[in-house]
Amino acid sequence: MFKAKLDSIRYLGTLPDLFLMENGERVKTKADWNKRREEIYRLAVDFQYGCLPPEPEFLEIDTLFTSATLSTYKIITGKREKPISFSMQIVFPKEKKEKYPIVIDGDGCFRYMYTDAFMKPFQDGGIAFVRFNRTELAYDVRKEHTEGLYSVYPGMNFTSLAAWAWGYHRCLDAVLKLGIADEKLIAYTGHSRGAKTALLAGATDERATIVNPNAACSGAGACYRVHTETLCEDGVVRPSSTLEKMALFPDWFTEELLSYAGREDELPMDCHFIKALVAPRCLIITEAVSDAWSNPAGVHITQRAAMEAYKFLHAEDKLLLHYRDGFHSHDAQDTKILANVIGYMAGKEALDENIGVSPYEDLEKCYDWKCPEEE
Repeated sequence: MFKAKLDSIRYLGTLPDLFLMENGERVKTKADWNKRREEIYRLAVDFQYGCLPPEPEFLEIDTLFTSATLSTYKIITGKREKPISFSMQIVFPKEKKEKYPIVIDGDGCFRYMYTDAFMKPFQDGGIAFVRFNRTELAYDVRKEHTEGLYSVYPGMNFTSLAAWAWGYHRCLDAVLKLGIADEKLIAYTGHSRGAKTALLAGATDERATIVNPNAACSGAGACYRVHTETLCEDGVVRPSSTLEKMALFPDWFTEELLSYAGREDELPMDCHFIKALVAPRCLIITEAVSDAWSNPAGVHITQRAAMEAYKFLHAEDKLLLHYRDGFHSHDAQDTKILANVIGYMAGKEALDENIGVSPYEDLEKCYDWKCPEEE
């Protein structure tokens, strides 16, 4: 069915148990899970990305431009004595409503954000699309950071990804303050490093009812313990990203996480942890099979493990995965799937028949535990 196939796979140990608490006991009840979730948070968020910047002292919105289909705002927030501002745009569908399903995307620094094909599924679905440029909060360059949020909250141990995720939260604050959001249908999305950000933002903000990282690569959706090579549809065999390779981006991750490069089998977590933090809300992962760097087979493996959390919370239908042919991009095929999932969550349409179709069903599970039967 797919034009690419897995050429080789290397397993570096088994995935840690989502339900094994630090006191050595396993989760048995929802109350146990809530305690375990706090432990998972520390490993999935603090261990990988450092702390999140704190909640702002205030948030104000200035309207810069408005029309029937597009409005631009300035968000002023942070500390009163040291505010930060950044712009946010809302692209409205032609069909006017009092409240809209909302998609928030922080990749305003990427070119694909402005194509008609990318936007069409949202326009056709009556979905308002919110975009902002996350690099206004922390530069996307390899250097010591003192700008943006780092000047507002000096001395705090947050990475660029955490700073960018904070921007998603503030955009949602603003959208809710404007009163235009259907609060049951709020999605965070992003591509590549923006996908890592969207997943982190969604994992740490329960107001996001749908979380959609697209091609998140290592450090989010894929598996640290699984290294692969893919025979891509152009006939070239390419490797997946690894923790060692992600060390090229030291401002994205904590030094503690990067210190495990070459010994991933000793990691106290893997990326099924951050996926489990989204449960029982909807998590729809979108990937391309020839996008070898994103390790699409590793995504399948952590998705299967994260499903154990969704099973425990009786939300199996909320953990979704879509593969397509193609390479590392965020295009109309991906936004069509997100729009479809929003329609599904609204009870207006069936899921696309290709959601859940995976070329990796025969892979080892990479874990030997399962969700407990709740007492």
